[in-house]
Amino acid sequence: LVQEYSIKMNLIPTSISYQNDVRPIIQNNCLNCHGNPTNFGAPNSLTTYENVKASVLNNLIDRISRPEGTSGAMPLGGPRLSQNDINIIIAWQNADFPQ
Repeated sequence: LVQEYSIKMNLIPTSISYQNDVRPIIQNNCLNCHGNPTNFGAPNSLTTYENVKASVLNNLIDRISRPEGTSGAMPLGGPRLSQNDINIIIAWQNADFPQ
């Protein structure tokens, strides 16, 4: 008896950009609180390239990398972003924030 398994591989794109890679992560995980206007006491909006870039430069990667449930972890109340999504945001920063 042979069983087949489908494994979904998440990979960091070779050509990363805000529009194609980072924006969908932010839209799917952050805008409930960090929209425009902000909700639930969020201090800043993450609706534009400039907003997200400024937040990455100001500790966002640390906040999204914290274990779920720890103080300051984002998204507030979880669930934590996948490590692949975090790695995409880090790669975007390392590539000097291509739009």
